[in-house]
Amino acid sequence: MNTVVKPGFFIAILFIGLAKLPLGESRIYHKPALAKSENINKISVMNNIPDTFISNLLQKYPQYFSSTLPNSENLNIQIVYTKVDRLKKKKYAFTDHTFNLNPDNYFYPASTVKLPVAILALQKLNELKVAGLDKHTAMITGNAGFGQTEVDKDPTAANAKPTIAHYIKKILLVSDNDAFNRLYEFLGQEYINNTLHKMGYADVQIIHRLDVSLTEEQNRQTNPINFLDKSGKLIYSKSSEKSSLLYADRNTKLGKGYLSSGKLVNAPFDFSKKNRLPLQDLHMIVRSIIYPEAVDKKMRFNLTKDDYDFLRMYMSMTPEESDYPVYKAPEYWDNYVKFLFYGSEKDKAKPEFRIFNKVGDAYGFLIDAAYFADFKNNIEFFLSATIYCNSDGVFNDDKYDYDTVGFPFLKNLGKVIYEYELTRVLKKQADLSKFKFNYIE
Repeated sequence: MNTVVKPGFFIAILFIGLAKLPLGESRIYHKPALAKSENINKISVMNNIPDTFISNLLQKYPQYFSSTLPNSENLNIQIVYTKVDRLKKKKYAFTDHTFNLNPDNYFYPASTVKLPVAILALQKLNELKVAGLDKHTAMITGNAGFGQTEVDKDPTAANAKPTIAHYIKKILLVSDNDAFNRLYEFLGQEYINNTLHKMGYADVQIIHRLDVSLTEEQNRQTNPINFLDKSGKLIYSKSSEKSSLLYADRNTKLGKGYLSSGKLVNAPFDFSKKNRLPLQDLHMIVRSIIYPEAVDKKMRFNLTKDDYDFLRMYMSMTPEESDYPVYKAPEYWDNYVKFLFYGSEKDKAKPEFRIFNKVGDAYGFLIDAAYFADFKNNIEFFLSATIYCNSDGVFNDDKYDYDTVGFPFLKNLGKVIYEYELTRVLKKQADLSKFKFNYIE
């Protein structure tokens, strides 16, 4: 199914949000985010229309996928692949293929929730329209109790000041958890979820910080924050807030056991109060950052050109290219957060292309959502995937099958799709110049 996009013209169905998107056993339609009554509508409608493209392609490589494809349901493998074709008169064609895509098959999104929060932090600054306030303004986080912690300096920054820009850099370069938590506290639960729901991402729930042990009530509370100019003068202040947002009930229990305080509990682990970000929504968010002009206005983030370039640059930058913060081997390497195509390899990145992406790994789940730009061969594509790597069914035991199952699968998936793209005959060569950056800071 091809969708042709012309800048300045948007069809009613959100094509870039996987509109008319064939599923492994169903189809997802992304409808306009709000009805005229301003009620938030669920954007997914399931129909039984199969798509076998990815399955047929992967079956040609039994050396890579013979152990995973037959077990794809148990491994909760979900894949979205989007071909991009450049047509005449600056038109684009997006062709979507999926494998086992089903928003009802829950996976823990882990660090992938950091991407929409990073984007929304930039959007919030644009909405505030406060003179002198931007992503480089010093951001001082206070403490209002409720298990909160404060931040008034950041030694990894060039000027030792915490800023939204620096937090986003740390999120995109190495998936820093504390950086995410600070942006979560800046935005608050209500802003994050209400905004995403109104844009059409009705199934998303980003409801807790990462890598800190807090209650559901504590995660509803956000810290007071002050933004200061270079002289230390207050520019903008945000008080502590409490979210009163109600979420749809979920009954999401997985596995057969989990460790709690070092003891095995023989019961499924409850993910009902954990973050939720379906793969098709994550895939669409990446697409909207790469091609905002090809997204329906209601689904477009309120960002400036500089914001888009900032996000693209750090989504594609390698840790070792960063001056601030400094990330050096062996703890970090070129492909540190590039699961698709590289897996867990520590080899140097291929110089001819860049991967613009966000990954996640926790509780045995691996996720990567990426845009590939090959500047040598002038090809581009989007690829997102998730796989569950917990064969013993026990959570929190640190016995996950990342190295034996997950990373090899994602690496080989990325390579196979890339090799396929090299064989595609394109009517028009892609102009990828806007995705080239000078990574010297």
